[in-house]
Amino acid sequence: MQMCPVLACLALGLAVLSAEGSASHLHQSQVAELAADFGVKVFRQVAQATEDRNVVFSPYGVASVLAMLQLTTAGETQQQLQEAMGFKVDEQSTAPALRRLHQALMGPWNKDEVSTTDAIFVQRDLKLVPGFMPHFFRLFRTTVKQVDFSEVSRARFIINDWVKRHTKGMISDLLGEGAVDQLTRLVLVNALYFNGQWKTPFPKAGTHRRLFHKSDGSTVSVPMMAQTNKFNYTEFLTPDGHYYDILELPYHGDTLSMLIAAPYQKEVPLSAITNILTAQLISQWKGNMTRVPRLLVLPKFSLESEVDLRGALQNLGMTDMFRLGQADFTRLSNQEPLHVSQALQKVKIEVNESGTVASSSTAIFVTARMAPEEIIMDRPFLFVVRHNPTGTILFLGQVMEL
Repeated sequence: MQMCPVLACLALGLAVLSAEGSASHLHQSQVAELAADFGVKVFRQVAQATEDRNVVFSPYGVASVLAMLQLTTAGETQQQLQEAMGFKVDEQSTAPALRRLHQALMGPWNKDEVSTTDAIFVQRDLKLVPGFMPHFFRLFRTTVKQVDFSEVSRARFIINDWVKRHTKGMISDLLGEGAVDQLTRLVLVNALYFNGQWKTPFPKAGTHRRLFHKSDGSTVSVPMMAQTNKFNYTEFLTPDGHYYDILELPYHGDTLSMLIAAPYQKEVPLSAITNILTAQLISQWKGNMTRVPRLLVLPKFSLESEVDLRGALQNLGMTDMFRLGQADFTRLSNQEPLHVSQALQKVKIEVNESGTVASSSTAIFVTARMAPEEIIMDRPFLFVVRHNPTGTILFLGQVMEL
């Protein structure tokens, strides 16, 4: 199936620094909720900027990377990050809660495979604030690698190879030509990989070509999977009075599932849902479901894309970190002025009869400088891959065209 223009955000968080609210005693569940809420806010900004295009995004990936970035900032730059994210990274509560969340996502009780890991790549001769690196490692247990960004090609290879290994080959070229240069000082990276098998797979014999209704009114014939089963289902009403369906597809470990949401009427745009989307609303969907028999028809889909996160983060109030002369990274280094030069995320996801394989990578570069009997997703729809015990949202996206 050939995909039309796709926008994707990968859960590999990468921050490059360029030269030139306290939340005490937070528990794991509170940090998970705040991180999910922040990640969904970033997704809304991205989706609104690309209303008629496919988007796949990792809320967890962007929250993970910016939590690490927060520890390198000071002054107004740090305050903007804390206000936008809704929590302060500290040694007493937030960092331990983040580590426990990390462990909960990767626990063997999930059965489905989830792996997430962080790394920082720091310029070899950058003079760090005394005690910064031990403090950083104590909080995040993060792999620290020294690289020489003056050797641009080798630095790119080292980071891309790390990403490729930790996303099982799904993302092999996070850093393209020119992504890093001799002014790069620090790269923060989170890599996320997910492989989940449906609790009840779709029979391959039930996959047939059907018409998918695109947002512009046109149609395209695509392979659609089908199964009749008992599903967790609910319907909600938007503030504008539009009904929409939400259905849950569990993965075989029962701790992870995909939630799928779409307006009941084809003429209602998907933005009616995405514009009001919050982590709390997704939790309400999950909490109001009942088990009912349904015939589900869902397209097989594969998305791969990349997005520049700079605009989305600035719209949420994180502006100073991008401004040379205003960015404050003095908790990291006083050697030279630093600022964020890029923020990007890449994501790949494949959904078929067996289940879902997805990977993401988020990068921030700081450099010197009424219930229907049938639910047929033959129109734009929203999907959420959620770790239900913690409420962590691993992947979130919209399918607008196939």
